[in-house]
Amino acid sequence: MATQLDLGALVDALRDDLGDDLADDLGDDLGDDVVLVDPDRMAGYRWDRAQDPAAGVPLAVVRARSTADVQAAVRFAAEHGLAVVTRGAGTGLSGGSSALDGCLVVSTERMRAIEVDPATRTCVVEPGLLNAEVKAAAAEHGLWYPPDPSSFEICSIGGNVATNAGGLCCVKYGVTTDYVLGVTVVLADGTAVELGGPRLKDVAGLSLTKLFVGSEGTLGIITRIVLRLLPAQRRPATLVATFPALEAATSAVLGITRVLRPSMLELMDRVSINAVEDLTRMGLDRSAEALLVVQSDEPTDSARAELAQVAEICAEHGAAEVLATEDPDEGEAFVVARRMTIPAVERKGTLLLEDVGVPVPRLGALVTGIQQIAARRGVEIAVVAHAGDGNTHPLIVVDPTDDEQATRAQQAYGEVMELAIGLGGTITGEHGVGRLKRPWLADYLGPEAMALNRRIKAALDPAGILNPGAGV
Repeated sequence: MATQLDLGALVDALRDDLGDDLADDLGDDLGDDVVLVDPDRMAGYRWDRAQDPAAGVPLAVVRARSTADVQAAVRFAAEHGLAVVTRGAGTGLSGGSSALDGCLVVSTERMRAIEVDPATRTCVVEPGLLNAEVKAAAAEHGLWYPPDPSSFEICSIGGNVATNAGGLCCVKYGVTTDYVLGVTVVLADGTAVELGGPRLKDVAGLSLTKLFVGSEGTLGIITRIVLRLLPAQRRPATLVATFPALEAATSAVLGITRVLRPSMLELMDRVSINAVEDLTRMGLDRSAEALLVVQSDEPTDSARAELAQVAEICAEHGAAEVLATEDPDEGEAFVVARRMTIPAVERKGTLLLEDVGVPVPRLGALVTGIQQIAARRGVEIAVVAHAGDGNTHPLIVVDPTDDEQATRAQQAYGEVMELAIGLGGTITGEHGVGRLKRPWLADYLGPEAMALNRRIKAALDPAGILNPGAGV
């Protein structure tokens, strides 16, 4: 099996030994435009957005057009003992789709069909379609696909399913798995299996559909997805509150979630606020230690009452300023500011991105602990969070030309995950384990759960060809 051992020799050997096979067995079946072997053309398929420094050079890239193409690629890989790394739009943040030397990369970017059924409020989607395109197709029928990662305009639905992505509205509406009713998945031997379907209730057999959601391409390659849709969301009202202390903001979050269920409850810390203000010049309060963006999509009178209660809670916890608006453009401007946090902070340097999460009552301990790690290690860490469900995104800024700082940043990266585990939290809430977080997975899961994960992996992928080195 292709591994990362003796990388250069392995790649050379595979190219020499399998060159004719690639052309004859794979190329003839799929076509030259589908199978890429030129290093320059394959370069864009080596990394995802995490920019894993250990990313390798694939033997070939298959730009699949159908389930049958994926099956042909996987059967070829199984026959020759090649690792298979699946990728969608390449926007992943954990190195889950970074290439291995000598692997076969299967890209689903060309698989873009969608069919919406208003009667069942479902749609059948291929994995290459972008999240935003699924939303747009649903909207044409007065329907809504809720999961909305900040990168919804550029991330693929297949990648969302592979990592069980969340987003800004998941505090009320849940995450990707809550909307996946069925999948077609290509297994490690090339068999295609259909699981689930457009039924809201179905408990026949084991819950295999959910097993593949969030599996990061380690158990099979998802080629078709049946998604549940909702009636179109009501136009939300928005509240923004600034706080002179981070602890005050997290206390307000806990106060809100104890009694209310807003459709959005997001937090930005001072570093995030200032990075976004540098980019947008929209008048954010640079002196604030924290900012909350809260939305309610209840009917008009109920939304007003809900946000009035939110305002009271924020005031009780020491908010410096509270602004509520029903103007959709004004409200959306604050949501866009929140979505822009990662690219805004990225202007400061290379980022080590995390998405640790804790139970909401421990959110304050997490964010203050991250501040302490930043001070102790002498690195800048911005924190932006889906605060309503305790999922934070610490963004560690690194100068890649400063080796000593890079070492301190890596130490901080590990300490943040250890902090989350110690608080009863998780090393990843929605980005996936990938390759970058795998060293901490065993400590998080514990030996028994880790062994069970590996038994399931071995049962479905006995040769270990599917995304080795990622996840379990």
